[in-house]
Amino acid sequence: MALYVQKFGGTSVGTTGRIQSVAKKVAGFRAQGHDIVVVVSAMSGETNRLLSLSADISEEPDERELDVLLSTGEQVTISLLSMALKELGLQAKSYTGSQVKILTDTEYGKARILEIDEGNVRKDLSAGRVVVVAGFQGVDIGGNITTLGRGGSDTTAVALAAALKADECQIYTDVDGVYTTDPRVVPLAQRIEKITFEEMLEMASLGSKVLQIRSVEFAGKYNVPLRVLSSFEDGPGTLITTEGLDDMEQPIVSGVAFNRDEAKLTLQGVPDIPGVASKILRPISDKNIEVDMIVQNVGLDKKTDFTFTVHKNDFKKAKAVLQEVCEKLEADRVAGDDQITKVSIVGVGMRSHAGVATKMFEALSDEGINIQMISTSEIKISVVIDEKYLELAVRSLHSAFQLDAVTI
Repeated sequence: MALYVQKFGGTSVGTTGRIQSVAKKVAGFRAQGHDIVVVVSAMSGETNRLLSLSADISEEPDERELDVLLSTGEQVTISLLSMALKELGLQAKSYTGSQVKILTDTEYGKARILEIDEGNVRKDLSAGRVVVVAGFQGVDIGGNITTLGRGGSDTTAVALAAALKADECQIYTDVDGVYTTDPRVVPLAQRIEKITFEEMLEMASLGSKVLQIRSVEFAGKYNVPLRVLSSFEDGPGTLITTEGLDDMEQPIVSGVAFNRDEAKLTLQGVPDIPGVASKILRPISDKNIEVDMIVQNVGLDKKTDFTFTVHKNDFKKAKAVLQEVCEKLEADRVAGDDQITKVSIVGVGMRSHAGVATKMFEALSDEGINIQMISTSEIKISVVIDEKYLELAVRSLHSAFQLDAVTI
């Protein structure tokens, strides 16, 4: 029989009724003879409630104490789920991150896992127990509680699966798998049966919210098969693995991703001299602003335009920094646009097929959509367009690459 690490998010354990449903799902796997480790998040809304409490006390709470506070959310869930499993006649035991000994560094609020001592978990599994572990948390070398930051419970699950050499890490969410694009934008979007880590990483980085990038990176690094499943309905979900299909079987494009949270900045009339890019971007990075796409035009009259994108939340801050850079470099002016969106196609099949970019650009051109910026990698092509054309662009690309579900 297999060893599965199953992770249930906040929505899946949002009420005591849902916790009991999770217990029944786990019991079904135990009845088949499988060993199960369950990783859970805090009940939906609980982390925000705890953050609100801390805000009532302090505008800038101490990071160590905030981690102590936030870790209690998962502690509630592991105890309730363990109780629910015992009510069904199963043996179960709950563990906080420190009880497992998920050792992390000392970066409170965004700690990284260094090592997992899986010995106690293995003993309980051997004794026939379901092990229930608090996600999102660990402990540093000094015994201080730490939290792993956004997507931390997914990371806990994947790290445990790697340490235990589990057959599969199953991530249960409120969707039944990874789709070719957001079904709310394209009703004919299809669930993908199998996708590579590379493709999933690209889709996660480009705006797909199903999995956090960090957990996919971890799974790829340690070769842990990941499966995305629904907490609320049965089905095979989507398997994310290193085992890709043969090139002949591989679809050219696996999915269309988009990100509404981008903004564009342009420094016009920059002196076209060596090192100018670093002079522009260094002050931006010093303010801890992440830059995504970058385009530098060919210079005319020893001047050039330099354009890049940032997260929409950083737009005003980045624009202010760029204004200072403009004055120092004696450039012409700063232009900005926060009404843009990034649309991308992703697929490992691009490696063995020519003309993918041409097909993408033609599909957008046919709809009268102007491309403002282009970025490519081995398995993805991204374009920046006016945000009002987002849904039209996604639908046209989804159809152009034959991703629409067949309707009868």
